[in-house]
Amino acid sequence: MSNRSMYFKTDIQAGVVVFLVALPLCLGIALASGAPLFAGIISGVIGGIVVGLLSKSQLSVSGPAAGLTAIILAAIGTLGSYQTFLVAVVLAGAIQILLGLVKAGTISNYFPSNVIEGMLTAIGIIIILKQLPHAIGYDVDNEGDFFFIEKNTGHNTLSALIDAINFAHLGAIVITLVSLAILIAFNRVAFLKKLKALPGALVVVVVGVLINEFFKASGSNLAIGQEHLVSLPVPKSFDDFVGQFSLPNFAEITRPDVWIVALTIAVVASIETLLCIEASDKLDPLKRYTDTNRELLAQGTGNILSGLLGGLPMTSVIVRTSANINSGGRTKTATIAHGILLLLAVLSIPMILNKIPLACLAAVLLMIGYKLASPTVFKHMWKSGKYQFIPFIITVVAVVFTDLLEGVAIGLVVSVFFILRANLKLAYFFKKEEYHQGEVITIKLAQEVSFLNKAAIKQTLNHLPTQSKVVIDATDTFYIDHDVVQLIKDFLNIGSKDKNIQVSLVGFKDEYTMEFSTHVSSN
Repeated sequence: MSNRSMYFKTDIQAGVVVFLVALPLCLGIALASGAPLFAGIISGVIGGIVVGLLSKSQLSVSGPAAGLTAIILAAIGTLGSYQTFLVAVVLAGAIQILLGLVKAGTISNYFPSNVIEGMLTAIGIIIILKQLPHAIGYDVDNEGDFFFIEKNTGHNTLSALIDAINFAHLGAIVITLVSLAILIAFNRVAFLKKLKALPGALVVVVVGVLINEFFKASGSNLAIGQEHLVSLPVPKSFDDFVGQFSLPNFAEITRPDVWIVALTIAVVASIETLLCIEASDKLDPLKRYTDTNRELLAQGTGNILSGLLGGLPMTSVIVRTSANINSGGRTKTATIAHGILLLLAVLSIPMILNKIPLACLAAVLLMIGYKLASPTVFKHMWKSGKYQFIPFIITVVAVVFTDLLEGVAIGLVVSVFFILRANLKLAYFFKKEEYHQGEVITIKLAQEVSFLNKAAIKQTLNHLPTQSKVVIDATDTFYIDHDVVQLIKDFLNIGSKDKNIQVSLVGFKDEYTMEFSTHVSSN
């Protein structure tokens, strides 16, 4: 039985959950980007169906991304019209395809795991912080805005939490608490956990709508108004529906600023996608690996199609991907199903979708955030040692208080520092042994000795005692950087003579043949 057949039921369940999560995010990101609301839906549908079919990733879910909102908002203003911006989206997709063809996706192999862990944990914390206001009925900030400084209010994430308390809506709080209770029950009650065909998130949405409809029918002050509900565009006719699509104005393709925007989108979207792919592979219970070059080809194709139809640029998105994995998604069936559901829902039941309280969806996202940033993650990283924990925690703080790319960049710098520091210590082993002939010092080189180890080896050789015996052992070494080879040569021909040091070389490969002096013996 193939994986798709084996996991079909759980994948459909996960697809429903991802659909419920993606719907307000598509709208919120479009709103935050200064684009038509329907543009976010177009991007979500294409990201689910087209990219889902073309990608080799079994778990990642693509769609409009929060990390691109600032770029899109500025680009639309700079280029003068949304139709001109769409030209840049199409070109960005073409650039991504080119990046995939030249194998640029392999850069993802160099993202340290502690930084990826920190990024995932930070996203979990951000989700919690951003959804708490929605959970209590304070919906000033758009869904999908994951920046620390909020665009709508100018406040930051923490100050928004304080403001939210002053504008709390009791009806929203009731629905959030009921929703959380349902989700916890579906995670812990054995009978409910076995109901694979009934996602807890779907039950939450149905119950939330029914509760609010009851509040409205009874004239209660707890009733939640439209400003706190999903707000999907509702076309009055087929012409209105068709009018929601925009076409790119290719007459503007020769403008240099269009190409600059295209390159910017391509680079940022590709980096965010590669980060998400690494994260999804790390979260994958089946421990599969994604062809990142194929992913860039899929993303590029998706962005070309999205730009041609009037949609936003897309990336692989961590929030949707995490929702997919945590809901039981195991193959790309879940991703494709979420895209199909988005399409069908927009075409057939927009009025019903507009009855969903944002508080319901906030509860679903709060649970996802908690799973990403659970205390067990911090305990695990702490036990992994300081070289893992410090870059991890710095990445967490940096992502939370800046944004995804800046935070990851800071985490990478810190991680590289610790990697270099560890390499300096692990590149060779310095051992002293006492023999009756005198002192013998053994320097045993590691499997790989890079130029980064040159300074430490140089310092060791400079501090060797005079008239000593030294053994440099490369028996287990597969690679020695040219600079290090030259350093050892210089020590043999000059440094060892000056200090009357007897040197023996052991295990060096033929390609590292040295010009030995009379002071040197070779074994």
